Amino acid sequence: MHQNGQTPPGSDPPRLMCRGIRGATTVTENTAEAILAATRELLYLMIRANDIDPADVASAIFTTTKDLNATYPALAARELGWYEAALLCGHEMDVPGGLPYCIRVLIHWNTTRRPEEIVHVYLREAKNLRPDRQTLPPIPFEELEAAIGREVTRPS
Repeated sequence: MHQNGQTPPGSDPPRLMCRGIRGATTVTENTAEAILAATRELLYLMIRANDIDPADVASAIFTTTKDLNATYPALAARELGWYEAALLCGHEMDVPGGLPYCIRVLIHWNTTRRPEEIVHVYLREAKNLRPDRQTLPPIPFEELEAAIGREVTRPS
């Protein structure tokens, strides 16, 4: 694109595609408060890192390990204003040695971004699931706290 936002003559405009964005986090206890707070934090970072407009979200699938059943993590998306997106919750496969207390999300997002431009977000112990996905753009802690409604632990 030109600096004026127009597509250069003779080139194809970016194609709108449905892309998947992955994310995961963990909690330390099976409570509704812990599940919703961690899911809100994860979703907010995914939104912020990818500049997602909730109107462009087609659907999202949330899974938890079987040790998490105090609430539906998709409720956190509703708390963030995702009223029109189709949301689904389920349990992750119970694989021996798998990461416990884990919440995963797959967002189906309508975007013109290429796959290599998408930022996948892995937090807390879930960082071990995808060590190749550790880079997040800098986000002020105050902004994150305001967005998710709770205090955020600063990395040491």
